[in-house]
Amino acid sequence: QVQLVESGGGLVQAGMSLRLSCTASGIRVSRNPMAWYRQVHGNQEREMVAAFNLVGGTDYEDSVKGRFTISRDGAKNTVYLQMSGLNPTDTGVYYCNGRYGAFPWGQGTQVTVSS
Repeated sequence: QVQLVESGGGLVQAGMSLRLSCTASGIRVSRNPMAWYRQVHGNQEREMVAAFNLVGGTDYEDSVKGRFTISRDGAKNTVYLQMSGLNPTDTGVYYCNGRYGAFPWGQGTQVTVSS
């Protein structure tokens, strides 16, 4: 059974940094192109903001390019999202999943950026 557990969110001021973690069980993150998604309050859709692609590279949503970095640690079976230069538009609940959303969603982790 696949389980994804996100952590690391919080309330920060604009310009600060956070690192999110997603620990997986039931799958190997090194063998699946994983992604981070953001859901804004009041919006049912989850937007992909960072992802590994099928050839091991990474892709980013335009608004986070140069500020967010996705990485993974196979030994810990964990995917990370390093976020820097945060601004209020980054506020939302962050989830990890496969690039194509193939696994059950976790509870997410709330990121709130104040101005």
